Amino acid sequence: MKAPNTLLANTGTTIFTVMSALAAEHGAVNLGQGFPDAEGPADVVRAAADALLDQRNQYPPMTGLPELREAVAAANWRFWGIEVEPATEVVVTSGATEAITASLMALLDPGDEVVLIEPLYDTYLPVVRMLGAVPRLVRLEPPRWELPRAALAAAFGPRTKALLMNSPQNPCAKVYTAAELAFIADLLQRHDAYAVCDEVYEHITFDGWRHIPLMSLPGLRERCLRIGSAGKTFSLTGWKVGYVTAPAVLASTIAKAHQLLTFTTPPNLQRAVAVGLAKPDSYFEGLARGLEAKRDRLSAGLARLGFGVLETRGSYFISADFRPLGFAGDDVAFCRWLTETAKVTAIPLSAFYADAATAPRHYARFAFCKHDTTLDLALARMEAAFAAWRGEGQRAGAAPRALTA
Repeated sequence: MKAPNTLLANTGTTIFTVMSALAAEHGAVNLGQGFPDAEGPADVVRAAADALLDQRNQYPPMTGLPELREAVAAANWRFWGIEVEPATEVVVTSGATEAITASLMALLDPGDEVVLIEPLYDTYLPVVRMLGAVPRLVRLEPPRWELPRAALAAAFGPRTKALLMNSPQNPCAKVYTAAELAFIADLLQRHDAYAVCDEVYEHITFDGWRHIPLMSLPGLRERCLRIGSAGKTFSLTGWKVGYVTAPAVLASTIAKAHQLLTFTTPPNLQRAVAVGLAKPDSYFEGLARGLEAKRDRLSAGLARLGFGVLETRGSYFISADFRPLGFAGDDVAFCRWLTETAKVTAIPLSAFYADAATAPRHYARFAFCKHDTTLDLALARMEAAFAAWRGEGQRAGAAPRALTA
């Protein structure tokens, strides 16, 4: 038999699926995959349920229902001061992951170069490679995750077509500063490049940090493709409703990619998301405040247990250094041990790098978008497991098994 597609055949199962399956196998508290364990706003869920019953369940317009495209445009202006034409500059997709893929499809030809910033969401690199483009990787370094300006500038060149960036950034919870964004904007303009901006955590920032869309900067309106996610904004990750805001000429090409991927998105969910985007400011402020409290709860607990806890400016995630605990293995071994023994699941940070061998190997990523009781149970389980481990003098220095589904 002839072999299947080489790139896909050699692409591993996403780390989130792997660790969630391991969590289920061992009855672990899952702080690995970034999904809330509570339902989203009741009025939004009710709007979706009601919309199923009014006989509007056939194909909606390919680029999205007018009411959702109008709501996305209104939200762009309301929150970020970006003026958008809903009929021509918004495309609704089946989740932000599809939006990222469709946006890259719309921009890239084989041989084009794409600048990517590590650590990065594990979908980015395979899609860039599937399209025949060439990734140019720039690495942020813990614990401060500051933008390495010289390295970023060196990654741009005459074949650079686009930068793919994520802010607030998963997994390192970085929110880019105004100065960093100005530096990026200058590079994009000097090299005539586009920016695909994954901004799914746009409303989830803490400690006075505020997300600044790259698209809102002077001179970048026509260079940016801005991606949002109803799943993250309304804690309804299973709905898979995303949206791209882009200049009309690019939006029309994104729509052509979208028609080849999913063509459309369930109309009842689209209508419900339109309701959600019109919610008062208090909802969006409350979302951030509630998650900030959960971040503080888990951060304090991890620090009490002995972890080195890194700053979390936004998103759902805390990165924690487990070296102070005395664990001798790497991050894959630690997360497997944590799941199998402590019955708590986290994600090894090295999974967010193209070359895990050269990545930091002593950090675990924990999701705090959970009930307080879930977070407290996870901390109690870890405390008991660490106490037993130390008491028995155990050390996990052996080579870890490969993480496979």
